Amino acid sequence: MADYQYDEEVNLRCAKCDLPLETRSVTLSYMDSAFPVGLPACPKCGMVYIPEELARGRMLHVEQSLEDK
Repeated sequence: MADYQYDEEVNLRCAKCDLPLETRSVTLSYMDSAFPVGLPACPKCGMVYIPEELARGRMLHVEQSLEDK
């Protein structure tokens, strides 16, 4: 999942801090597994934005794969 890329031209902003989101390395975890991923996050509060296509696509596939083990 670490190779996910989002369009930085979208100019996403934090709803709380009103700052532009920056690509940060975050760790997503599920069922005792952890995955480092570069995702847009607020530089002040750290809130991470997970795009719908990632949540309904690759993340769902990884979750289902881990549950099948």
